[in-house]
Amino acid sequence: QVQVVESGGGLVQPGGSLRLSCATSGSIFNFIAMAWYRQAPNNEREWVATIAQSGTTNYADSVKGRFALSRDNTKNTVYLQMNSLKPEDTAVYFCRAYGLGTQYWGKGTLVTVSS
Repeated sequence: QVQVVESGGGLVQPGGSLRLSCATSGSIFNFIAMAWYRQAPNNEREWVATIAQSGTTNYADSVKGRFALSRDNTKNTVYLQMNSLKPEDTAVYFCRAYGLGTQYWGKGTLVTVSS
């Protein structure tokens, strides 16, 4: 069973930065892509960003220019660097690793942006 574990969440002031990590129990190249989603209280889960196996990245308009994906293949880990954070970025952030007909979700990490 593949495990996906997020970390790096916490409390940060508006305008601050955080880096989230998503580690998998196997090689990240076993997956077509890895993606981040978030879910704010009383909201549906929404897509944030994706990094494909090729390294191509895509971002939701709401985070474009502020968030950036990277990966460390040796650590089987994908990172989400979040800058210029806003209160509306407050949410539980989830990582999803997926391939053809398979997907694995982490349990999430809470990000709170507040003064």
